[in-house]
Amino acid sequence: MRISLLVVGKTTDARLVSLIDDYHRRLQHYVPFSLEVLPELRNAKSLSEEQQKRLEGEELLRRVPASAEMVLLDEHGKEFRSLEFSDYLQKKMSSGRDVVFVVGGPYGFSEAVYARANGKISLSKMTFSHQMVRLFFVEQIYRAMTILRHEPYHHE
Repeated sequence: MRISLLVVGKTTDARLVSLIDDYHRRLQHYVPFSLEVLPELRNAKSLSEEQQKRLEGEELLRRVPASAEMVLLDEHGKEFRSLEFSDYLQKKMSSGRDVVFVVGGPYGFSEAVYARANGKISLSKMTFSHQMVRLFFVEQIYRAMTILRHEPYHHE
């Protein structure tokens, strides 16, 4: 089973890139993990929000294997405490299917992406920048792995 994080647009803040890379390296100890970045759309300013969502959605759907479970990071998704998320991830890993978590572009997801999704997760009721969401989520996957292994990273 592999875990992937698929995101639209590169992370531009070098400090965030460094932190994301650190957790990415740590995760390799626990599970095959990849972070895939879709390039931002060209001439996005000349496109409507719906056009952007549709074009990003088409590219996202091309990148997610039909056999994989696709979970969207979405403000209307289910919220978890870290221990609950580790249980959720354990169940996903037990299924044996690859899981692709997806962070969309600035306007969210197209209807086609929502239709293909197997679930939605929300990190918070608050809004975070798409770049920070990447860091927070990679850290939460790492935290979940340490919880599952009963390692001392998480305190509760």
